[in-house]
Amino acid sequence: MIINTGQRTDIPAFYSDWFANRLKEGFVCVRNPYFRSQVSRYRLDPGVVDCIGFCTKNPAPMLRYMDLLKDYGQYWFVTITPYGRDIEPNVPDKNRVLDCFKKLSDTVGVNSVGWRYDPILITDKYTVDYHLGSFERMASLLEGYTETAVISFIDLYPKVRRNFPEAVEVTPGDRLLLGKEMVRIASSHGMTLKPCAEGDDLAVFGADCGGCMRISDYEKAIGKHLKAYKKKGAREACACYLSCDIGAYNTCLHFCKYCYANADRELVLASSRMHDPKSPFLTGNYEDGDIINDVDQKSWALDDNLLNFIDI
Repeated sequence: MIINTGQRTDIPAFYSDWFANRLKEGFVCVRNPYFRSQVSRYRLDPGVVDCIGFCTKNPAPMLRYMDLLKDYGQYWFVTITPYGRDIEPNVPDKNRVLDCFKKLSDTVGVNSVGWRYDPILITDKYTVDYHLGSFERMASLLEGYTETAVISFIDLYPKVRRNFPEAVEVTPGDRLLLGKEMVRIASSHGMTLKPCAEGDDLAVFGADCGGCMRISDYEKAIGKHLKAYKKKGAREACACYLSCDIGAYNTCLHFCKYCYANADRELVLASSRMHDPKSPFLTGNYEDGDIINDVDQKSWALDDNLLNFIDI
């Protein structure tokens, strides 16, 4: 099976000590974000967890714990954008993140790390030309360290509109212009451009519009074929496998203005004060009335000798 860590918060950036403790103890508890008393308990055991998926803006704090992950398959998405602290207040200096990306790639392998340049938003400062120049510079620095570059354009969810009222949709014309040029730039640096939940408009330019985190991507990362038993995308337009996320909403301290996972700053600060690195939960602990569900887990890895007989 696959464990995900990055759809609700940034665990490597802010909760690496907690996650290391979970790996050492061999299990993690996750509250249902909509029904608080319902708790899923997952074993963290490489015998049943074929791959762990990460999505982070700062992998550096997790690098000291890579020995704990060496027996697990891994796939890392590292988000590196050109925005300053006006948009991403607590994201580290991008040159440091670029350097860390390279160290991570050297550790886990080029097939196990991808670059996300998203979401793309347009302002008087962050113009189309600004984005193309920044994308070219970053792609050149990451050449040879990844074969995947993912883009998406800002989505104005209710939380985003509330926390970032000045944000506007990127026009269809700018989407096509940026997408076409980014496909070209990515290709020139040995990368395939994958739009995230943006439809098929960029396919004509050579983009891979089939999803940015498919089972096939995990398979390539770990060198094994997987028989996935269920698929759950984050949105209707999402073709990715994103089930079994162990994070929690309203806990990411980057405070990016475009974030869809945080309701507001005060709630995030309150939630972070409930964090205990020794707890099975990312925030809080067991509570009266909790209904614990020990998730039925098993490896999805297929015996290569059986591949001709199994429909995958």
